[in-house]
This record gives sequence, C-alpha cells and structure tokens, in this order.
Amino acid sequence: MKITSANIYAPVIDGRSPVILEIETDAGVAGLGEAALAYGSGAPAAAALISEFMQRFVIGEDPFRIEAIWSKLYDHTFWAKGGGPVVFAAISAIEQCLWDIKGRALGVPVYELLGGAIRDEVRVYGNGWSFRATTPDEIARAAEKAVKSGYDALKLYPLGVPIPNDPNGRFTHVDRREYSRETRRRAVAMVKAVRDAVGPDIDIMCDMSCELTTDAIVQVGKALQEFDLLFFEEPVEPGDVKALKIVSDKLDVSIAVGERLYSRYGFLPVLESRAAHILQPDIGNTGGLMETKKIAAMAEAFSMRIAPHVCAGPVASAVALHLDACIPNFLIQELYPFRVPEHFQLVDEPIEPQVKNGKVKIPDRPGYGVELVRDKIEPYLAARVE
Repeated sequence: MKITSANIYAPVIDGRSPVILEIETDAGVAGLGEAALAYGSGAPAAAALISEFMQRFVIGEDPFRIEAIWSKLYDHTFWAKGGGPVVFAAISAIEQCLWDIKGRALGVPVYELLGGAIRDEVRVYGNGWSFRATTPDEIARAAEKAVKSGYDALKLYPLGVPIPNDPNGRFTHVDRREYSRETRRRAVAMVKAVRDAVGPDIDIMCDMSCELTTDAIVQVGKALQEFDLLFFEEPVEPGDVKALKIVSDKLDVSIAVGERLYSRYGFLPVLESRAAHILQPDIGNTGGLMETKKIAAMAEAFSMRIAPHVCAGPVASAVALHLDACIPNFLIQELYPFRVPEHFQLVDEPIEPQVKNGKVKIPDRPGYGVELVRDKIEPYLAARVE
C-alpha cells in the first residue's frame, strides 16, 4: 500500500477554522486527521505546511510505517526540532491520518492498535458555554443550561471579557498583563456564581490563558481556591517552568498545562520540575496520537494525570477518544459542544451530541469511527496534493 494523494479542507464556521486532512492510498483506503489550530491565528499556515509536507515527504510512502514517517518529518523538515504549533499541527494531522488508514485497512478501531481499550466510555467536560456571559447572573444561567445538556464538569475563563455584539460569541483576553483589584473581584464573582448555580457536585475548571504576571495570578488563584476547582489551567507563560513552579507551590489547587507545549521534548521540563499536576497535550498540535501517548506515559512515570486538550473540529474530537481509551492516567476529556449544527455536520457520527451524564462511549467502528459527509465538506476543499 502506498500514499497517493491528499485533500486539505479548511472550513470557516462560526468563527472557527478547523483544518481537516484526508490522505488517500492506492488500495482505496483513506484516513482522516486534523490540525488543531481552529482558533486564534495560524490555520491557513498549517494548511499550507501540510501541503508542502505531503508533497516533499509523504506521497509514495507506506502508510503503515507510521513511526518512520513521523521521524522523517521530525528529522528532515528542520523546523520541527524546537518547533511550535504550526509545524507540529501539520505533523499531527498527517500522523493521525496514518493511524486511521491502518485501522480501517485492518478493520479495527485505532485504540486496538495502541494496546487496546482500558475503558469503554470517557468522562468529558464542556467548554464554550460561557463565552457570551458578561455578568455573574448571565454566567450562572449559562452554567445551569450546560449542566442540563448533559455535562457534570464545566470550564470557564474568569479573566475573559466577551466582545460586544460579536456574532460568534468570542471574548478578549487580558491586554498587556493589566491587573487590578477589580480584575480579581470580577473573576471571583463569576466563578462564585457558577459554583452557586451548579452546586457542589459539578466539577469546575478555570482557564487563565497565561494572562497575568506570576504575582497577580497567585493572588487570583488564592481567591478562587475556595470554589473547589478540579484544576487551574495555564496560569503563566507556557514555557516559563520556574514561574509555573512558583504558582504550583503557592496554591492549593491542581495546576494544568499543555495545550501550548509541543512534542515530548516540550513537556519534559514541566515533568522534571514537577511544576504541574495535570498535563493537557493536544493530539492535533503536539505531534499526533503516538506522540501524545508517549507524553502520557512520561506523565505516568511522574505520577501526573492527563486531561487532553481539544478545541478544533469534529474529527479531532473523535481522534482524542482513541487516546483516552488506552491510557491508564486519563482524567477527563475536553469538548466544545455548544457550537452551531454546521460545525458537527462535517462528519457522520460527531462525538459531542452523544454525551450523556457527562460521559461518551468510545467509537468502535474501524479507524476513528467517523466519515466525512461529502456534500458538507467538499465546498471547503482548500488544496489537493498528488
């Protein structure tokens, strides 16, 4: 079997830009993957880099030789070593496709190729439900609605402020590390409103998005500890391990980090310093499925748990579940279920609508268990590589 071609899809839906890759073979078997740069900036760059990587390094290769192709991309693209989100998102999308091809060719779910399932269902948390809330009352009502939709764990952004009249419900992060007592009071009021609304049995996570200086985030963190958080995410700059350790030592709450760390090499300093308690690698930007499994194994050796990051399209959600199925130190999986229907209609069996009582069953169809819906995805074809 040889890789012959690829289709790169770049939909822009509801303000999000998932980059979905489909790799084809001469055996008629195709596989799916996704570059997880669907928000912020960078999706077009990832799509262009995927095209270049496919042409230069992947077309003509045996898709079953996944580690060999990954090593080729890492060793010979030059910028992968020490690389960031764009280069690793491109590698991730390609690597994911290869696992899907192998699973489909062998007629088994991808998790069977990774050691088999430890669990048949996965606990998930909902993100994206709080973006339009501007007051404690609004965020309380939004939290109640999210819980009623089937989630028993929710993440919010206490420092984020919704953009007025934004049609996609986006919010802004703190500008230039600006911080005041009012910043802290507002953050506390928003989290308190959520805790009061959902009660003591719903898990709450706070994503701080690396927005404040170390001293300021410690002040905010101490003020939020009373609300029994499951974890306190990205409190400082992702690569500043010493600052992360300061925060971790001063707060009585689990620290989570990882969506902006890339490959096992990027996670190593956090592990060695024990600066966090929970790691959040994203299969779509840290190097792919096997790379994330390696990171999880490293974390297991350091007694850390994994809460994989996902904020992309419906292919990425399906891929993540196959990692979740087979790692012992799994904690909880992120999902973004509160998007427009068009986002989920790109595939035939989207994960998010299947969530019940805070959990979702792992797909058992060959590969990742999702197929592209052709009439929905084809209008978004950005490039074909042969």
